[in-house]
Amino acid sequence: MKSTILDLLWRRMASALLTLLIVSFAIFFATSLLPGDVTEILLGQAATPEAVAGLRDAMHLNDPAIIQFLKWLGGLVIGDLGKSYSNNMPVADLIGGRLVNTLELGLVTALISVPLSLALGITAAINHGTVYDRAVSALTVGVISVPEFLIATTAQLVFAVYLKWLPALSLASDISSIGELLRIYTMPVITLIFVNSAQMIRMTRAAVIETLHTPYVEMARLKGASRGRIVFRHALPNTLGPIFNAIALSLSYLLGGVIIVETIFNYPGIAKLMVDAVSTRDLPLIQSCAMIFCVGYLVLVTVADIVAILSNPRLR
Repeated sequence: MKSTILDLLWRRMASALLTLLIVSFAIFFATSLLPGDVTEILLGQAATPEAVAGLRDAMHLNDPAIIQFLKWLGGLVIGDLGKSYSNNMPVADLIGGRLVNTLELGLVTALISVPLSLALGITAAINHGTVYDRAVSALTVGVISVPEFLIATTAQLVFAVYLKWLPALSLASDISSIGELLRIYTMPVITLIFVNSAQMIRMTRAAVIETLHTPYVEMARLKGASRGRIVFRHALPNTLGPIFNAIALSLSYLLGGVIIVETIFNYPGIAKLMVDAVSTRDLPLIQSCAMIFCVGYLVLVTVADIVAILSNPRLR
């Protein structure tokens, strides 16, 4: 039985590594198809053809695409992200501080959204069919229907322009006190909570409702077990796999929401750095930022799958 679990785990890890290899291939060649020439952007419109050709040779942009890909992939394996075209600095140095800012924003959002979503999803499932359940379901459907950029723009319009309670832009360097921290993070975090929580609430609710209708829960109910014992002793332990999947998928949606939120609120994170790099066609920087988002997504999904495997009673 233990070998079966180990085989499943190794298979899942191998699948994640293969997926990462395919994603790296797709990212490299997709960014290579971006319009414009980085050498012309760096040298300006007055650059001569000779200067452009010389810079392309110096940057090894005339090498075959597969050779460029293998060099880039080899650098990733040893932790070398290359050098930024537009800043002439190591990409790792540019990403370092920005990645910390994005992780801080994501962590604050997760610490609020995960407990809130689980509480709403579980209580809605326990009170299935009641007014409370319908209200939570209607709220989640309404939030899912609204794109995150509209939520962020509306929050700016209401709280920054009309009420003037919060700053329209969230600059992390301005933080000097707890009050300033709350003012700067409030709107980005609220926007991401709306984006992140709705799917988690729906998936948690569905998983718990399905478990509450299983034969062993019905048997516990017939034996006279209390409602709390039925939920916390029999139902919730058997929904750990689906709930972790719901958390992982919702947090992966958070990665996409961060790109829009950081751009709208001018938050100095890695997503904003990647958006700025697109305008200068800074390929090493774009590719590294995109790989970080892909690695984050794969880690979340892989961990959720591993938890689902380990929490499966039949495998244990």
